[in-house]
Amino acid sequence: MDSMTWTDDYITPTYERVNVALEKGDGYYVYDEDGKQYLDFTAGIGVNSLGYQHKEWVTATQNQLSQLQHTSNLYYTTPAAELAKKLCEKTGMKHVLFVNSGAESNEVAIKVARKYGHLKNLNKHKILTLSNSFHGRTVTTLSATGQDVFHQYFDPFTEGFDFVETNNLEDLHEKFDETVCGIMIELVQGEGGVIPLDQTFVEEIKILCAQNDCLLMIDEVQTGMGRTGKLFAYEHFELEPDMVTSAKGLGNGLPIGAALLGEKVQHVLEAGDHGSTFGGNPVVTAGANVVMDTLTDSFLAHITANGECLKAKLLALEGVQSVSGMGLMIGVTFKDISAKEVVAKAKEEGVLFLTAKEKLRLLPPLIIDERAIDEAVNCLKKILTVQVGVS
Repeated sequence: MDSMTWTDDYITPTYERVNVALEKGDGYYVYDEDGKQYLDFTAGIGVNSLGYQHKEWVTATQNQLSQLQHTSNLYYTTPAAELAKKLCEKTGMKHVLFVNSGAESNEVAIKVARKYGHLKNLNKHKILTLSNSFHGRTVTTLSATGQDVFHQYFDPFTEGFDFVETNNLEDLHEKFDETVCGIMIELVQGEGGVIPLDQTFVEEIKILCAQNDCLLMIDEVQTGMGRTGKLFAYEHFELEPDMVTSAKGLGNGLPIGAALLGEKVQHVLEAGDHGSTFGGNPVVTAGANVVMDTLTDSFLAHITANGECLKAKLLALEGVQSVSGMGLMIGVTFKDISAKEVVAKAKEEGVLFLTAKEKLRLLPPLIIDERAIDEAVNCLKKILTVQVGVS
């Protein structure tokens, strides 16, 4: 099958694809159509959290598929109910609204914030986000995204958003006023370059929200589901958010999004306020239940330890300028070579990486071990030594 030619001929070219046609996966490895093995440090852009062919996940999804593949949300299903219960009990949130993606989860959060604001005061409608943020590719979530590169050609955008310079307390206070109904933030800006927010900046956002009946909205599409070593990254910052959005790793490869609603907003949405044909699909939620069951305290500790190990080994490499991130969400800058060049050379060596801005981005499956870490680091060492001439 000539999948690359057919893709180029028939699929709209909205991606700069890597010249690899992947056919199957096993653990933290994937294989192309010619049988070449690649160590996968992309996990489908942070999605395949349990890697490939995870036994319990495969069994759960196959069993559900053999019984009932879809119902719509006009009926009850056990997998969706179980998943919602687990998410609420693990986080202390009160309700969950299931959709199909991170962008859709953020759309739900935006709608909840807007309705909450309108119920309080018709002028309370503005949502603050941060410069360098990324919240999705729908017109409204693009409007909420604080990067000009994503704003070309698609205006006019949805109104009611303003952007605060990341980690700038003065700008935060300047932009905040009585019209603000919510502040939406990523605690580690993924697409923006794997940049964690400053603790003092986050604390000030928390205070402003509490003092002004403003909703604290945490976009955990990329940082959630164990990626940073906690179930959600807000736990690192000791926050009690009003809303949390999740997707990516929750589905382990199947499309899902979830907007988690706290006590203040649990009853804001009523029948007819939102809907999703496929949200909470029984096959997808059956698999997501396995993901939730796997993210035990000991498994999260394993993620934290491996993240620290990986960071330390990266920082020890000659040619590495800096390392950022949390857990197994890591960004790397190099002294004498671009991240894009590293991705291309690593692919030839049998390792798949990502980029974010000018950084190399590492989002491996959460199941990686020290063998995989050493394989990835040794690949980078070879590139820096052989290709760049670092001794």
